[in-house]
Amino acid sequence: MATPGGRPGAAAWPPPQDSLRERLARAAFSTVLRLAAPVYLIRLLLRGRAEPLYRAHPAQRFGFGPAIAPGALWVHAVSLGETRAAAPLIERLRQARPGLRLLLTHTTATGREAGQALLRDGDVQRWLPVDTPGAVRRFLHRTRPAVGVLMETEIWPNLQHQALRAGVPMVLANARLSARSLRRGEKFQALLAPAARSLRLALAQTADDADRLRRAGVAEVQVSGNLKFDLQPDEALLARGRAWRSALGRPVVMLAVSREGEEAAMLSAWTAAAAARTAAGEPLLLIVPRHPQRFDAIAALVADAGLSLARRSSFGPQADDVPPATAAAADVWLGDSMREMSLYYGLADVALLGGSFEKLGGQNLIEAAACGVPLIMGPHTFNFAEAAALSIEAGAARRVEDLPQALDAALALLAGPSDRLAMAEAAQRFAGAHRGAADRMAVRILGLIADPGLAG
Repeated sequence: MATPGGRPGAAAWPPPQDSLRERLARAAFSTVLRLAAPVYLIRLLLRGRAEPLYRAHPAQRFGFGPAIAPGALWVHAVSLGETRAAAPLIERLRQARPGLRLLLTHTTATGREAGQALLRDGDVQRWLPVDTPGAVRRFLHRTRPAVGVLMETEIWPNLQHQALRAGVPMVLANARLSARSLRRGEKFQALLAPAARSLRLALAQTADDADRLRRAGVAEVQVSGNLKFDLQPDEALLARGRAWRSALGRPVVMLAVSREGEEAAMLSAWTAAAAARTAAGEPLLLIVPRHPQRFDAIAALVADAGLSLARRSSFGPQADDVPPATAAAADVWLGDSMREMSLYYGLADVALLGGSFEKLGGQNLIEAAACGVPLIMGPHTFNFAEAAALSIEAGAARRVEDLPQALDAALALLAGPSDRLAMAEAAQRFAGAHRGAADRMAVRILGLIADPGLAG
């Protein structure tokens, strides 16, 4: 849930008592969630048809589950992107505090699946409970964490309120808040402003994010950078992708982390650009969607466009370094696997940034840069505004107005290898220049655990 708008200036800590209007707003919100619980369960069951993990441990969604030893460090990473961003932070926390026990929570199946790789003996993984007072109280009573770390934009009214009452300091890490979210939050200020005030600390990605978080009412904000710069590509997957690219013998244009509406627009532009594609060496189109539940729908779009398709899942989990001959001859590849983005970026000569061609704010552009892939982005990158601007300034990325223009720019780079190579080198320099956020955030988070005055 996005953080709210509010009055400029930092708030005091500890926060003042909520006003009557704010308490009533939270009570109304809680009532709506309680009434919606049956619909919520039905939705989980329906999503579980495509992603069975959604049906696992339903009682945890309401705060139930075995009690654990108190004192764990709780990290909440809602989905895949936040879980991956949390990985370098968790690594630094473990290095600084070897005996650290982790409580890791998620909301989505992709987040929970990815989070399993971060667990060690003694760690616990749970679903984040629905944000009702009873569910949150049960969760906190059973887990009793030393500190809670919410990744990026997650703010929940009852969770924040109950954590404050339980004496659990809450940190918003890798925090971002767009101007759009700040404006939208003003409509629900009575509900969300107390949640923002109750945060002990926000570790912001950029100075602009920090300013907006202070205006939202967060008591203490520090600019710490973006954890996604600290993520290192999987070198084995990256090497495999490059070997596949070499075996293909033709260039690859990637639509990376695409969102609904973008695939259809891309396929239309691809079909219309037949002559330009021939001049560029008849490249392969690689589509890697953001959401796995849409894989089949995108495959149908490719078929409707009259293009031949190869799905990554058909290669097998341990495919050889040379892709199957039938796949090599296809017009389009569908990246329908999880945790293989380094493989896909290794394949790509140039990438188009998903989420930036619809009004969705863009997806993570830093991973492409770390893999040395030139990037073409659309007009909508408000989720990564500073990173987008810096990548363009560094020569690692270019901005265009729509997907047809993006395809034109990509094909031009394929026809001009020296320009493409210069962008690839600039991308790796850009990614390397902004690392270090995990170290800065780990110091502040462990400082909260070390301070006994924050426990009561």
